[in-house]
Amino acid sequence: MSNFPGTTNWAKLLFLGVIWGASFMAVSLALRGFPPMTIAALRILIGALCLLAVIRAMGIALPSLRTSDGRIIWACAFGMGFFSNALPFTLLSWGQTYVASGFAGVCMAVVPLFVLPLAHLLVPGEYMTLRRTISFLIGFAGVVVLIGLDAFRSAGTDFESLARLACLGASLCYAIGSIITRLCPQVNMLSLSAAALLCGAAMMTPAALWAEGVPELPAMQPLAAVIYLGLLPTALAQVLLVQVARSAGPAFLSTVNYQVPVWSVIFGAALLGETLPPQLFAALALILGGLLLSRNRRARGLPVKPLR
Repeated sequence: MSNFPGTTNWAKLLFLGVIWGASFMAVSLALRGFPPMTIAALRILIGALCLLAVIRAMGIALPSLRTSDGRIIWACAFGMGFFSNALPFTLLSWGQTYVASGFAGVCMAVVPLFVLPLAHLLVPGEYMTLRRTISFLIGFAGVVVLIGLDAFRSAGTDFESLARLACLGASLCYAIGSIITRLCPQVNMLSLSAAALLCGAAMMTPAALWAEGVPELPAMQPLAAVIYLGLLPTALAQVLLVQVARSAGPAFLSTVNYQVPVWSVIFGAALLGETLPPQLFAALALILGGLLLSRNRRARGLPVKPLR
C-alpha cells in the first residue's frame, strides 16, 4: 500500500518538474551539435559516472550479484536503465528532431494514463479509482489547454508521424520504468540509481558509437546542454524518482508530467524571450487541481475504493 506522499515528496516532485521542464530546451540546444543517440548516450554516461563517484565517496557499494535478491535488483536496474533512460531518451531526442517540443510535452502528460492500468494490475494498493482517474483527466486537460491544439498539426516533415509515435513510446517507457522501480526489492537508493544508469550507459554507449560514430567536439552551447542533461535531469533526477516512486508510488510520481509543460513555457519566456501564452494560468489551475484531487481523499483518511 502506498504511503501518503508528505511535504518532502511534494517538494521533490516540484523540483523534478523544474529540471525536467528545462530538459526539453536543453535537448533542442544539444541537437545543434550532437546527433540524437549520442545525446542520449552522453547524458546517461555523465549521469552514471557522477553517481558512481558519489557512492564511492560515501562508501556505498553497488548491489551484489552473489545473492538472489541482488540478482533481482540488478534485473530491475537493467529494466530501469532501459525503460527510464536509454530508450525514452533516444526516442525523445530523435522525435524532437522532427516534431515540436509542445507535442513532446503533451506526450509526457500521457504517462499517468499509461501508469493507471499498469499500477492497477501490478502494484498492490495502486488501484485505478474513479477519483484518481478523474483527477488525471483534469490534469491532462490542463496540459492540452496550455500547449493548444496547434501542437497536433502537421509540420509537413517526412518522419513526423513516426516521430510522434516515438514521443508516445517514450511516455510508455517512463510508465513501465516507474512500475519496475516500485517493484524492486529494498536496497540503497543511491546504489540502485547508480546501477540503473550504469546499465543504461552500457546499452547506449556502444549503440550510439555504432550508429553515429565518435562525435566531434561541438560549440560550447550544445556541450553545456549535454552536461546539464547528464547532471540534473539524469543523475539527480534518477535519485529523486527512485525515492518518490518507492515512498509515494508510481501513480503519484507520474503526476510530475503535468508540471513539465508549464516549466517548459516558463523557461522559454525567462531565458529565450518567448511570450507567455494567455492560457498559462488557466492551464496551471487545471494541472494543480488535478494533482490535489488525486491525493485529497487519502489526505483525509477516507477509504479508497478500486474500480472493478
